[in-house]
Amino acid sequence: MRPVIRLLTVKNALPQSIAVSDCVSDAAPVSVSSPQERLTWAHTEGLPLPLGVTWIEEDQAFNFAVCAEHAESVKLFFYSPADLAKPVLTFQFDPIRNKSGRIWHCRIPLDQMCDAHYYGYSVSGQAVAGLRGFDHEKVLLDPYARGVFFPPGFDRECATKPGPNDEKAPLGVLPKQRAAFDWAEDLPPRPESDAIIYELHVKGFTRHPNSGVHPSRAGTYTGLIEKIPYLKDLGITVVELMPVFQRDPHEKDYWGYMPLNFFAPHAEYGARGDDEHHLEFKNMIKAFHKARIAVVLDVVYNHTCEGDHLGPIYSLKGFDAAGYYMLSSDPTNPYANHSGTGNTLNFSQPHVRKMVMDSLRYWKNEMHIDGFRFDLASVFSRNADGSLNWGDAPIFSEIAADPELGRLALIAEPWDVGCYQLGRGFPGTTWLQWNARYRDDIRRFVRGDSGMVPDLMRRIYGSDDLFPDSREHAYHAFQTVNYIDCHDGFTLYDLVSYNHKHNWKNGHDNQDGMDANYSWNCGHEGDGSAAEVLALRRKQAKNFFCLLMLSNGVPMFRAGDEFLNTQFGNNNPYNQDNEISWLDWSQLQANQDILRFFNRMIAFRKSHPSLCRSRFWREDISWYGVGPMVDLSPDSRSLSFCLHGASLGDDDIYVMINAYWEELRFQIQEGSPQDWIRIVDTDLPSPHDFLDHGLPLQRTTYQVAARSIVVLVRRKHNEGSLESSLAHKNRQDAGRRINKES
Repeated sequence: MRPVIRLLTVKNALPQSIAVSDCVSDAAPVSVSSPQERLTWAHTEGLPLPLGVTWIEEDQAFNFAVCAEHAESVKLFFYSPADLAKPVLTFQFDPIRNKSGRIWHCRIPLDQMCDAHYYGYSVSGQAVAGLRGFDHEKVLLDPYARGVFFPPGFDRECATKPGPNDEKAPLGVLPKQRAAFDWAEDLPPRPESDAIIYELHVKGFTRHPNSGVHPSRAGTYTGLIEKIPYLKDLGITVVELMPVFQRDPHEKDYWGYMPLNFFAPHAEYGARGDDEHHLEFKNMIKAFHKARIAVVLDVVYNHTCEGDHLGPIYSLKGFDAAGYYMLSSDPTNPYANHSGTGNTLNFSQPHVRKMVMDSLRYWKNEMHIDGFRFDLASVFSRNADGSLNWGDAPIFSEIAADPELGRLALIAEPWDVGCYQLGRGFPGTTWLQWNARYRDDIRRFVRGDSGMVPDLMRRIYGSDDLFPDSREHAYHAFQTVNYIDCHDGFTLYDLVSYNHKHNWKNGHDNQDGMDANYSWNCGHEGDGSAAEVLALRRKQAKNFFCLLMLSNGVPMFRAGDEFLNTQFGNNNPYNQDNEISWLDWSQLQANQDILRFFNRMIAFRKSHPSLCRSRFWREDISWYGVGPMVDLSPDSRSLSFCLHGASLGDDDIYVMINAYWEELRFQIQEGSPQDWIRIVDTDLPSPHDFLDHGLPLQRTTYQVAARSIVVLVRRKHNEGSLESSLAHKNRQDAGRRINKES
């Protein structure tokens, strides 16, 4: 038991019940008869908002507020670095004076806190059958903690069992009084038609010893800064960071999709051992912005690392399991599991939605994040009983109404374990969405599946079947985020090198990860392949990326695809914090031809705004086959089209696509041979696969090799303008820089 001592009211004092160590200063009682000295309600009781810990400069005190609606008793503990077992001060909340609605709150003067650096809560209440929530012996982490401290004795196993976890629980870090961060001249970029999204893992991007980053900075926010010139030269305009929320260091969660806290950046990614990782993160964002690269965070709000009824009690479970999480009707599995990870946050609860909104505002206002990609975003649509709110799920209107958040890039993964809402089925009508139909249809077409030409046309056009721009729906073409691969699945190289997943090292008997990969190994499973197999793989990789860059919508690809990084056939390395997941930068030099092709295709797309439009192509697109008519038969594996750019002051682009295993002769349906120059032929070796200046055609037919793509350009009339010349020079300069960097 922790002793509770009652004190008289003193200067800057606590009129509630507190227990203190013998380090409290001797303060003389003061008279409260004078109006000038009378303490306000905020002084004596604290304020319910904002939630979390707030430094009150004029009072030299901290305000604490936490939501725990069904709690019967709440205590607040303070710890010094010298003793993480015995609190230097314990505050007992009085529900009559320190509770407003669902929120418990108090204000603690700094001079009463001794040498406290950390804090935690203890909460008791009426247990709900099966939930294992309230446990007054557990020290709990503040859900709003901006920093998380893991003591040397931190023990995940202890959190899964009843009983005390002193010295073994994560603690909140009391905020330091620092000078405001200098965001001067920080101008967030606003990419539109030039948007190229690059998904990367903060640690995995530079952790490998061959990354070129000093070992002291490898795998950190600071180390990522050193790679910004590389990303800039590649042509990236948006980086999408895989989750950076603080997670449980004892859980094998390399990817970061099991968050412990929604406000604190993951401390492991800091180059320094103290809590300066907040500063490092801000410096990283500022450096990206200076390079005109926007930063989007992959955020996980649908669940936490506390798992099911057998999982640890760290935070939300202990404050109010029934109030924060969605419950099921199955007594053997009392937590609803629409996330596939054991629990699901209950977005029908206002305080849950507020926590998410406050987190989003924190990352936007304090960290200057430019947008968010929401993991399993369909959970936002679920009611308390798990049913779907197809009409007006509250959090979507709350985000839209926020003057700051509504203007950010909001990207949904529009599904969860039991729901698929891709396209107009997703309630966030103005959000961008990861388009898994694009991924699957393009994969199937490129590997040579039959009957895929109609689907290919829809995906290239911008997926108007999913995002209709009718008067009723009024979607935009840019709302589809097109991708061939992402962190979840094969890398691009593995997509053309493996027919089957090879996940044995994950420890689940190869039962984890997707089975429907629509991959093709080009004739041999994995490495050790013949020269002709390796050549075909390189061509298929170029075909995939060429189609991605030619499609209407916003393109995204994963880090390392540009130099054929491999995960050795593992399509779910969520727990592989090693060479399987870390980028192998030695492949950068080995695959210079692929890097060059990626660089040129990105530059080509960015120099042709006709490709990525706010609206669909409509009358500007003409579809053909090898002849004048598109062959939509099941046996067809070819397509051509001409995208006319005059409406946007752009060139005309003619594309011939052959996914058949034999060469095909295409008849060019528009203009004369001298009108066109060939830019791309994926069958040719580098540098002929992409010609910066182009090669004039000699005839109106083109022999497109098996499994190849050819791109022609018909220049607009003002081709010789200064703007056009500068754009061409910039593309050449970018290519030279990226080769030099490599």
